[in-house]
Amino acid sequence: MVLRISLALTVLFVLIGALLPDLFGRATGALLTLTIERFGWFYLLAVFGFLLFTIYLAFSRFAQLRLGGEDAEPEFSRGTWFAMLFSAGMGIGLVFWGVAEPLSHFVSPSRGVAASTPEAARMAMHASFFHWGLHPWAIYSVMGLALAYFKFNRGAPGLISAVFRPLLGRRVDGPLGYAIDTLAVLTTAFGVATSLGFGALQIESGLAYLWGVPQNGWTTFWVVAGATVLFVLSSLTGLTRGIRVLSNLNLWLAVCLLLLLLVLGPTGFIFEIFTTTLGDYLDDLIAQSLRLTPYSQNGWVAGWTLFYWAWWITWAPFVGMFIARVSRGRTIREFVVGVLLVPTLASFAWFAVFGGSGLWLQLFGSVDLAAAVGDNTATALYHLFDAMPGGALLSTVAMLLVLSFFVTSADSATFVLGMLSSGGSLNPSARVKVTWGVLVAAIALILLASGGLKALQSMAIVTALPFSLIMVGMCVSLYRALSAEARALYRHQREIAHEVERLMAARGAGRD
Repeated sequence: MVLRISLALTVLFVLIGALLPDLFGRATGALLTLTIERFGWFYLLAVFGFLLFTIYLAFSRFAQLRLGGEDAEPEFSRGTWFAMLFSAGMGIGLVFWGVAEPLSHFVSPSRGVAASTPEAARMAMHASFFHWGLHPWAIYSVMGLALAYFKFNRGAPGLISAVFRPLLGRRVDGPLGYAIDTLAVLTTAFGVATSLGFGALQIESGLAYLWGVPQNGWTTFWVVAGATVLFVLSSLTGLTRGIRVLSNLNLWLAVCLLLLLLVLGPTGFIFEIFTTTLGDYLDDLIAQSLRLTPYSQNGWVAGWTLFYWAWWITWAPFVGMFIARVSRGRTIREFVVGVLLVPTLASFAWFAVFGGSGLWLQLFGSVDLAAAVGDNTATALYHLFDAMPGGALLSTVAMLLVLSFFVTSADSATFVLGMLSSGGSLNPSARVKVTWGVLVAAIALILLASGGLKALQSMAIVTALPFSLIMVGMCVSLYRALSAEARALYRHQREIAHEVERLMAARGAGRD
């Protein structure tokens, strides 16, 4: 049922976008305006609540509960686990925005600061850390932990609806459960398509910048089509081969690129900017988490923070399901610390190196990277490398990294979409995965054709709203389930203690 409904709705969306692109663009714009004006505050409260909830779980009485039971062993080493988290959760976005976002904030600060000044540079890095810090990984933690607990500890199918059994009872087996899972499938498809659109833009821009390949609709089509063939082939090899190999490859490529830029770039400046921005981030975390602009009606928060929060929410079913699948055997505390802190620090390091290098060139290197970002956001990374020794080689490695992240993200997404639309099967059929791979690629092409970067951002914000309500319900349901298990464990421990006391008393009486 879920497969038929979600496929039908996705195909309908693709047809409307292909046949009526102008109508599609206007409808998306109207929905975006309505969502931001009426529900922007809800995004901020919900995401901040997810962060508080995950931190509470890491230090609560549930912290030592193990996903899969007391005897469960992790399937993957910690290094491979971290590589999978990083590749699935951030990949393409970090490469696309690592240079572009700080420079965008530098020329258009969020509030009360003159553009293109040292203070604007400091706020630019602060905003970038905020958008790529704890909040997105809190979203993924909520989703992944709920799915992993109900799958491995309760024996539930790997479905979003299964998490709601403590709240909805048997109704999750009927139309209400189908609706929840269908919404999860559609949210995942659109969220992943948004990221693949970013990846396609950057690969296309790299081809044009390095080798003069013309940027047009046909180039975009062939970039997406070629990447689609690669990730479909990878998806057919299974989780422990294709995705595992690609995740480790992504991690090594990313680390090599980061270290090369750290050495070739302004090393001292990078370490200083990392330290300063980390302090700013921690100092302003709560206020920034709840900041809107009701008095000035400034559109910066809507254009950046709300877009990011919505984008992470659309990725939550996909990344959460994937994280749950690879996290069996971890304790709740280990899960939260691993998912929340390690990728966050990696993102901070990435922005300090790439964003910091870009700002240094802009402020002290007589290179106008901000103008390049204004002309084409996707080329910011290549312009940065062009100012470095061995720039052509660095740009080529970066483009390969984007392609590898593209394939890994889409590969993981087809696996998760197959699970969600196949009753929670841990081994969805090749036909279902290929079908979803083609449809996700088609959605990305439709969004790029109907408005490019703006259309990608608009669709992420609109599709995330209903699913954010689902995630709030998941938090409540997970807390109820964990509380029930904690009470049962406490009663069991008390029974054992009473039995030990009884045996000791009986032994003492026998001696007398």
